Amino acid sequence: MKILSVSDVEVGFLYSSGVRERFADVDVVISCGDLSYYYLEYITSMLDAPLFYVLGNHHNQVEEGAGGPRSEPWGGCDLHRRVVNHCGLLLAGIEGSVRYNNGPHQYTQSEMWSLVWSLAPGLMLNRLRYGRYLDIFVSHAPPRGIQDSDDHPHHGIQAFRWLLGTFKPAVHLHGHTHIYRADTVTETIYRKTRVINSFGYRQMQFTPGKCHEVVTEKSLLPR
Repeated sequence: MKILSVSDVEVGFLYSSGVRERFADVDVVISCGDLSYYYLEYITSMLDAPLFYVLGNHHNQVEEGAGGPRSEPWGGCDLHRRVVNHCGLLLAGIEGSVRYNNGPHQYTQSEMWSLVWSLAPGLMLNRLRYGRYLDIFVSHAPPRGIQDSDDHPHHGIQAFRWLLGTFKPAVHLHGHTHIYRADTVTETIYRKTRVINSFGYRQMQFTPGKCHEVVTEKSLLPR
């Protein structure tokens, strides 16, 4: 299964007819937040692939477009506080970032703990049904101390570290931390999880249920 993950900044060749040729074999598109709805709709429609997403801390509540106002990308599945099985791929997500100015989709660390705990029943049910809790965890913010930053708005989330250690997803896709240097760390192994910053875009080949079969192709800096 091939997955294209995107986040935070629009990449020119993804918003062009060339996206179909370059990513024709993508099975799933995942957005980690802070991208316009029209951009996500364009990518998923050009690739004829399902879209799963979480919102970032800079999302507008309503976006105006040629088709009228919308509060979500048309045809996408919001993963926030949801556990989803897509063709055997087990997904779950949490939106937003740490609270720093009372804007939308911002939460305190305590509120993030509550959001993460709300996923637990569905993840436990996954374990009973499929023998594993989760394949890919999707968030906007990174875990605390893993690919986050020292400035408060870009602090990672403490509860995400607990989720990764407890439910052991093969992959955690996030955004929020912008990449300006080619030597910035964008992949980290934390216990049994590969934590990947999707800033710009990342392409990944993944076999659900097989943690060792994860191959990523990355764009260090969007073009």
